[in-house]
Amino acid sequence: MRHFSYMSAPQEAALFARAPQAYKLGSDRQTLRMALGATLYTPGTRTDYAARLPWLVQLGMTSSVLCLEDAIADADVRAAEHNVVAQIRAVHQAGNDAAMVFIRVRNAEQVPVLVDGLGPAAASLCGFVFPKFTAANGREYFEALAQARRSTGLPFYGMPVLESSETIHTETRVGELVAVRSLVSEFTDSVLTLRIGATDLCGVYGLRRARDVTVYDLAVVREAIADIVNVFARDDTFSVSGPVWEHFGGGERLFKPQLRQSPFQQRLGLSRAVSVRHDLIRRNLDGLMREVVLDQATGIIGKTVIHPSHIRPVHALYAVNAEEFADAETVLHTAGQGGARASTYANKMIEARPHARWAEITLCRAEVYGVLRPDRTFVDLLAMEDVTE
Repeated sequence: MRHFSYMSAPQEAALFARAPQAYKLGSDRQTLRMALGATLYTPGTRTDYAARLPWLVQLGMTSSVLCLEDAIADADVRAAEHNVVAQIRAVHQAGNDAAMVFIRVRNAEQVPVLVDGLGPAAASLCGFVFPKFTAANGREYFEALAQARRSTGLPFYGMPVLESSETIHTETRVGELVAVRSLVSEFTDSVLTLRIGATDLCGVYGLRRARDVTVYDLAVVREAIADIVNVFARDDTFSVSGPVWEHFGGGERLFKPQLRQSPFQQRLGLSRAVSVRHDLIRRNLDGLMREVVLDQATGIIGKTVIHPSHIRPVHALYAVNAEEFADAETVLHTAGQGGARASTYANKMIEARPHARWAEITLCRAEVYGVLRPDRTFVDLLAMEDVTE
């Protein structure tokens, strides 16, 4: 598996100073959780998933979830279970392991049923997503996962989703999050990341964000996200993945677009750059991109998405630019010395010790998503059809 694998060799050489590195299901946990990127959710009833997978990978998808929970009707659960097994078997038979595939179950009892149904094809499965995860119900999920690991010898991962009322209600939130951390700490090696279920958290209060409003504009959800990051992203033991972006396609807007014109107008030699911006705005993807930037600023790694058009904008923002990479290298080369100094670009202060963990995360990101050449930006990745040399 490899990010931006759809590029030609000349395009890659023209865009990246350091190319994205390949990884596999057996790679270390830190690499895999960074590599999740834009995780595309698909209803478990979709019967053409295996057939569509090569096309999705060509679009840039590197992680996918087949959902047996909220994405399907209650009456369709059994049919969806059979379909998910059939789709993953087809993926395995085709040898198409170019993306991390997960199943979002409804309950812990589904884990052994699905693993048994998959048989040898379970080797094409990366793990399971655990919805409505709480300190009260979480142990049964991870015990089922542990049993699946033992019975197959495969390194399945679990991704708990924090989306219950206990997670957002102010009187229970901190106690619940601390209890969840205590629980998942017993299964650290099996936890890939913790996901934020923003739709359910909004649903507790009857909220639904508009296409030009980010999740960070919703005060009660923003406060819950801050506490989730505080508890789970305070060290390298765990990571937190960003909430779903629900919108795709056009629609009436209330506010101005959230993408400035200048980054696109200044891309000399990219005839499509301006039209790329217009297309992003037309499809309401500028809101997604703003939310991804806010995710990253908050300490969140990865994003839940529900449409293929979301994939490339998210990954374009995860590629490390030359300035970020230079700053990270400066920090790590001087971390043992301490002190403060001007950055290589002479436009900001760098403090070796406080910025050390940021630098380590940035270099991990650079391994997975690559480092852009100094004359390239995220715009070049979105307008890559213009890049020929």
